[in-house]
Amino acid sequence: MKKMFLTLLVTAGLPFYAQMGINTQQPKAGLDVNGDYNLRGKLVVLNATENSLSEGTHDQVLVSQGEGYPPIWKTLRIPEYEPNKFYLIYNNSFSDRAGVTFNSSDESTIVSRSATFTKNNDFSGFSGFKKISGLSQTIHVYSTESKTYFQFETVVQANFPANGSTDTSIDYACGIFVDDKLVNLRQRNLKASSASNTFITHNQIGMAQNLSKGQHTVSVACSRLKSYNTTSGITLAIGINAATNINDFISQSSLKVDVYEVPQVFNPIIN
Repeated sequence: MKKMFLTLLVTAGLPFYAQMGINTQQPKAGLDVNGDYNLRGKLVVLNATENSLSEGTHDQVLVSQGEGYPPIWKTLRIPEYEPNKFYLIYNNSFSDRAGVTFNSSDESTIVSRSATFTKNNDFSGFSGFKKISGLSQTIHVYSTESKTYFQFETVVQANFPANGSTDTSIDYACGIFVDDKLVNLRQRNLKASSASNTFITHNQIGMAQNLSKGQHTVSVACSRLKSYNTTSGITLAIGINAATNINDFISQSSLKVDVYEVPQVFNPIIN
């Protein structure tokens, strides 16, 4: 009898690691409840950072951190959208300091500018156009009703000598493309002046409406169209300096993209 009593005492002092099931013969966790669960008291979780128990705050929910990690409390916020109104869903800015350069042999061979420079024409038909690599970026559209605005800014320079009586200039153009389809284009003329190495600031604003839902690639490409009274040594630089009177910081390009949408999918936002 004494031995049996001692065995019971020793067994009672051992920790239990068995799984417990309610309404199930095969529990799959420490506590496996097969049915409704009614909680009348507190629900706390381990704060692994501080090694303490946390009850969370008002309106917080438990969010899984993945296998092997305890859940954590998160604040759940659902944006309040009014129907049929546009909201700024995405905006970002990109920059590039590499730019593109064109010598006399890089001039475009486009025969008809009016036929080529048409909205939605494919980039493959734009002879002599070079993309500014740092401005080729991916954006996302989540609604079939959207307006996407683009603001492109750069500096255009040519290493012209100081101009006397000769009219020396270069026609150039820059286009904004979405998925290699033209959405906006501006062409200008850069003239030599009384000072050498003329440069100008180029600004361009474009818009695309109702892009398809999903991922899109935005890019900017420019071209040297035609030169007038220039020599073979004249370089046209867009987004990069062609001479030392400015530098690549001053001449860098930037592209700002804003996407306004009428929301159709109300995804909750979790902090």
